[in-house]
Amino acid sequence: MESAIFDNKLYAQDPQFSQFYANPLYLNPAFAGSVRCPRLCLNFRDEWPAIPGTFVTYSASYDQHVDGLNGGIGMLFTQDQAGEATLTTTTASLIYAYQLTVSRTFSISAGFQATYIDKSLDESKLNFGDMIDPQRGFVLQTGEQITRSTISTPDFSAGLLGYSKNLYFGFAADHLTQPDESFIGVGSPLPMRFTAHAGAMIPLSDRYSQDDQVSISPDVLFEHQQNFNQLNLGFYIMKGPIVGGVWYREGDAIIALIGFQKKSIRLGYSYDITISNLTEATAGAQEISLMFIFSCRPKIRHYRTISCPSF
Repeated sequence: MESAIFDNKLYAQDPQFSQFYANPLYLNPAFAGSVRCPRLCLNFRDEWPAIPGTFVTYSASYDQHVDGLNGGIGMLFTQDQAGEATLTTTTASLIYAYQLTVSRTFSISAGFQATYIDKSLDESKLNFGDMIDPQRGFVLQTGEQITRSTISTPDFSAGLLGYSKNLYFGFAADHLTQPDESFIGVGSPLPMRFTAHAGAMIPLSDRYSQDDQVSISPDVLFEHQQNFNQLNLGFYIMKGPIVGGVWYREGDAIIALIGFQKKSIRLGYSYDITISNLTEATAGAQEISLMFIFSCRPKIRHYRTISCPSF
């Protein structure tokens, strides 16, 4: 998340995760039910750890395929704390993704998401220019008027996912109704966020043992929100249970990732190496992901799971 205040208005972007596919429902609601069996994802991100409490984000999600609904259902919960919890944003989402087998080699999934947003502002942690006494510091009363310290509003998102055996691509649109999130009475709609992503899973060996399989996955992800654009290019290399990855976030960071995947568990750690002018001041960002895929009944014939990275 990045933000700046100009002319009494707040401009901001949504929190972002570097391990995109370790938080699939946050990336695109069309991923709900994409592995068929029940899946639980837990994510933690600490942005700029050299400045304690600046941006800390938590996320938890659950999804699974439901035969009777011809698709997947999911739940997503997030909490983002900015400025040592001066601004806290909590969301709870319900997701449904309709899954359709178009041909023997290609399937699509269309996801729909309804979200409840709760945003709270701790006024006791705010400092304004008119509070400064030249000799004693921040001791004066401010004349700034905050009309409300909490915001509760609905929000809606949608996404589309297409995939074959080794190729996948998707598009998602968040904040379709652009809810107002102003604390000072001036209209401040939350800008829509658009995400496009695509990749491939390319086997480099023909061995049947999971511990010996080697594959590479090149990927691209592009995000747009108001005047903010971000291009991410990278790849994953998988050798048995070990996963490594390197991503380039245009003008911002190099992302290094290491992960472990074995049967029903996925564990990943990534570190953002900042390459902008903020390098020494922020210490980048670090992220941890944990995913559990639970056992379920054998998959039905007409259902195809997506083959994509777990991180």
